[in-house]
Amino acid sequence: MENKPFAKRSLGQNFLQDENTARKIVAALSAGPGDTVLEIGPGRGALTRWLNELNPARLILLELDNDLADQLETRYPNAELHLGDALRFPWESLEGIDRLKLVGNLPYNVASPLMWEIAARLEDFSRAVFMVQYEVGLRLSATAGSRLYGALSVWMQSYMQVRLLFKVPPTVFKPRPKVDSAVLSFIPLEEDLLCPAEKLSELVHVCFQKRRKQLRRIFKDHYPRFSEEEFEAAGVDPQSRPEMLTPKQFQLLAACL
Repeated sequence: MENKPFAKRSLGQNFLQDENTARKIVAALSAGPGDTVLEIGPGRGALTRWLNELNPARLILLELDNDLADQLETRYPNAELHLGDALRFPWESLEGIDRLKLVGNLPYNVASPLMWEIAARLEDFSRAVFMVQYEVGLRLSATAGSRLYGALSVWMQSYMQVRLLFKVPPTVFKPRPKVDSAVLSFIPLEEDLLCPAEKLSELVHVCFQKRRKQLRRIFKDHYPRFSEEEFEAAGVDPQSRPEMLTPKQFQLLAACL
């Protein structure tokens, strides 16, 4: 009988146990024999089993836990195993891989910064499916005007079409988390950003740190040279609050900075 390493709280590990949920996640990826699939945090292989059965052109596994990596290497000798932290992975190295797809049950403690990094640094992939904390999933998919709409929403939706697919209860994990999870799909947008990425990042952080203030006041404090004419050119009412602006409007404002 295979020895299964215990979940490590320090790594935020909650292992998916339910086969039906695993199959639904893999099905949402729409992967096939011609695809390269990269799985982030395969853990005990709940998704890896079904991904491997799809017989992708390449199966890349990115795992931080040494004990789990050893077992994955034994069970899936044809997979390309990378031992390390996904937050430190050179995502740019994947550029040029045809039909690249990403999937993973992301640890709650790194999901938001990890997706932020992937959006900024990896332009060339066709689809991603990630499971995250349900509240984070709501924020990712929130639209302008929603109380959950924030910097992460604007950033991800500036690069990708984000769709919340389904909710996952704590009962399908071991150990059980205290919150629900959500599975989301991400499809890169065809159009490029309308501004430098670093300007957009700066702007959304500044604005959503003061989300209850009007844009005119925020810009007066942080960008005093910004003019009323530039607000008008971007099609933005300076009396609006940050949560009312679409990702495109944030990009148009950032292009003027």
